[in-house]
Amino acid sequence: MSAEESPLLRLVPAAHEAIYNRFAPHQKRWILFHVSFVGLLAMFVQVTFVPSIPQIAKDLDLTDAVVSLAFSFSILADATGALVWSAYSSFYGSRAIYLWGMPFLCVGSCGVALSASLQSLLFWRFVQAFGCAGALSLGTGVIGHIYKLEERGTAIGVFFSITLIGYAVAPFLGVTHSNRCGDNHWSWRNLHYSIGAWGLLEMLFIYLSFPETSHPGTLGIDKLPSRRSIHITWINPLSSLVTSQSELFVVMLASALMVNTVYVLVVPMAYTIGIRYGITNEATIGAFFLPNGLGSFTGTLIAGRLSDTVVRRWREKRRGTWCPEDRLRATWIGGLFIVPLSIGASGLITTYIGGPIGLALNILCLYANGVGVDSVLNPISSYNVDVVHSRSAEATAACMASRLLILSASIAYPSIDRAHRCCVDEHHRGCPCAPPQIFFRIIFLTIRYGDRMRASIDVGFSTMENN
Repeated sequence: MSAEESPLLRLVPAAHEAIYNRFAPHQKRWILFHVSFVGLLAMFVQVTFVPSIPQIAKDLDLTDAVVSLAFSFSILADATGALVWSAYSSFYGSRAIYLWGMPFLCVGSCGVALSASLQSLLFWRFVQAFGCAGALSLGTGVIGHIYKLEERGTAIGVFFSITLIGYAVAPFLGVTHSNRCGDNHWSWRNLHYSIGAWGLLEMLFIYLSFPETSHPGTLGIDKLPSRRSIHITWINPLSSLVTSQSELFVVMLASALMVNTVYVLVVPMAYTIGIRYGITNEATIGAFFLPNGLGSFTGTLIAGRLSDTVVRRWREKRRGTWCPEDRLRATWIGGLFIVPLSIGASGLITTYIGGPIGLALNILCLYANGVGVDSVLNPISSYNVDVVHSRSAEATAACMASRLLILSASIAYPSIDRAHRCCVDEHHRGCPCAPPQIFFRIIFLTIRYGDRMRASIDVGFSTMENN
């Protein structure tokens, strides 16, 4: 056994794999379609708000920086909601939580559309974001329920690729929607009415055709000796954070470093690419999200299949043994090469190459950065499901919530303008290449010492008998 490989979890021919045959392949695709479009809706809620900030500020007679508070509130709601919904999904099941969250989204969207003051906007924006906050963690949990170990990386790749269509398209649609008609008062409000209607439609589809996917007998409510027809219980939403006391916290930190590189390129875009190439139109700047989003779409699809292939080949190499950290090996290409090269190249191109050629090369860098970042995030998301399969939604929620709280500091009021200037400076100096270097060290140490990390704190790690 190589020195870098952690002691392995032995594969045994288990009847447990038969549980993944509960749903036929076409049923699995239908379930995957459901959770993916709920995730797409959640991404639209997150991303379409930012391009509407100037119109909202004008309508409510506020400054852009003050309205951006609502975006920070939505990040807080995403982090809080993900923990709450995932904790309750382990007790009541994913289907019930989807149905409970959608009314928050629908009512919150209507509240945002009707807002006439900053206070009402902040409140309803929090409610709106809270309602869909569990979409990504619940989605990965559902995929872990229906796809076995060597298939779920590809399925999670499909899930995130559909979800990330919203990241690519929503900013552009949000800007064009806000500018399309002369009455800004109606246009941005109509956008949130549309989101509420979409949420209502999703709730109807889930109620009519979405089954409970949790493995039989694993839900908390199934273990009660007796229960009422309507059983309400208190669950500590912070219980999900217990999973972050293990190496999952270290892996979460690595993923946060990767996501931070997206912020370095995208957040100050109006101050870097916009100023350098004379682009002032909001819709045009919003369209620059598209290549980064398309890169994310491509990267998550490729990385999902690649991570499954890595798991299979390392199992064959070891003659039938499984090491959870094998999946993290699929992050090397994106984390070590594509991400740092895209950031460094973008800084040099913006500084030294002007005109259409420089602009085209920057678009290529944005695309490459999307490919690299999501070729890292996908294997990490699949790893969270693998290593804590029985609490996969909670582990994913804890990872996402912690990551969101770390990243929210970069856009919080009143530092938004200062953060933009800092990003511009770092963008040109090439300093953002440091996060990938730190990422490499974190992932390398996790692969080498993953067994010792798991042994230090047991939060219910998976074995092949229950994975």
